[in-house]
Amino acid sequence: MKILGIDHIGIAVKDIRRAARFYDEALDLPIAGEEKIEDRQLNIAFLETGNARLELIEPTSADSTIAKFLANRGEGIHHFCLLVDDIEQALKEMAAKGYRLIDETPRRGAAGSKIAFIHPSAAGGVLIELKQLKKVSRK
Repeated sequence: MKILGIDHIGIAVKDIRRAARFYDEALDLPIAGEEKIEDRQLNIAFLETGNARLELIEPTSADSTIAKFLANRGEGIHHFCLLVDDIEQALKEMAAKGYRLIDETPRRGAAGSKIAFIHPSAAGGVLIELKQLKKVSRK
């Protein structure tokens, strides 16, 4: 598995607009992109920091995993995301080493990327997301 860098830090919030206002006014980090992820019942907003992004994550349903996270832990850091070159290979390597995965196969992430999560029990209580960017075909 080749780690290309930190893609983002995910922050669970109850209200993206309220949270984004702080990051914009206090830190001059305006929203650089937004997306609704229907199948995971989320609204997300990315803030560019230069080296990595911040991802604000807002639930759109009380049944979403982020809503449950907020109910149990409140607002705050949810996960960090590592960019990998080949997510399928990364998951195979992690499984072969005996690490617990939330996702054994990748799912769709923002902007057509592929993502998968490593279970927090494998990493000392830290939720880690792996992400492979959408491959752009060149003609």
